[in-house]
Amino acid sequence: MDRFSKYLLTALIGVVALGQFVQVVTRYVLQIPVMGLEETMLYPTLWLYMLGAVNASRENTHIRANVLEIWLKTPRQHTILAIVGEIISLAVGLWLLSWAWDFTRYSWRVWKESPTLYIPTFYSDVALVIGLGLMMLYTLVHLWSHVRILAKGAEQ
Repeated sequence: MDRFSKYLLTALIGVVALGQFVQVVTRYVLQIPVMGLEETMLYPTLWLYMLGAVNASRENTHIRANVLEIWLKTPRQHTILAIVGEIISLAVGLWLLSWAWDFTRYSWRVWKESPTLYIPTFYSDVALVIGLGLMMLYTLVHLWSHVRILAKGAEQ
């Protein structure tokens, strides 16, 4: 899975960078804007954003400002703080996931299309629910890992 996500994210970055390059060259250098390029760039950009967040969740590398860690002295206290943080992340994430699910159901029902190329926007909208779902899955995995570490420490 690690290799697949690495290649997928690299491909999405390449597509977005290439699209922006083409847009800049055609619009500002050649003075001939490519109609619909902004619309098509929406899809890989949204997927890149959401899958990048999923990747950070998988690697547990989200930016954190854990000021409390300065005052906590023992590894047990750090683990408890991590568990509290994961529980809060899970609660907020599941709340946002329920909103994303409602939005996805709405997007499926309405089936909007982009204004110029008539591409269904559902294909970009669904990235939100898939991304949040995967992030919540990885949050659960990290929570379970912290709980196991805490339980193992209590046994000793």
